[in-house]
Amino acid sequence: MKGTSKAFFALVAVAFTIGIVWHANRVAPPKEATWDAVRSEAKQSGYRLITTDELFKQYNKRQESLLLVDTRQEWEYRTGHIKGALNFPMEPTWLSRWRNKGSLGKFLGPDKNRSIVFY
Repeated sequence: MKGTSKAFFALVAVAFTIGIVWHANRVAPPKEATWDAVRSEAKQSGYRLITTDELFKQYNKRQESLLLVDTRQEWEYRTGHIKGALNFPMEPTWLSRWRNKGSLGKFLGPDKNRSIVFY
């Protein structure tokens, strides 16, 4: 009986550990973003939102001073993107932005005088 109890508790511990690992690594769908939430986050983070018309004007006027960053998955980027845009796949969650902060900084480079447009 003693050996059976140990085996049972070991099995429960393994199942619990697997459950925790699965839960921590599962892909959770992001909650639906509202325009008000996007505006609020932009304001809190110091971002400036622009319309597609404004982007089109800036793109045609000074394309070399813009860094366009396509944040879709790599396969989506390959199916079509704005000419000159670079791909940096990132999920639209704060956790993804936090995890990718260091690599995003390297990706963007040291030039602080250009406009960066994420789409």
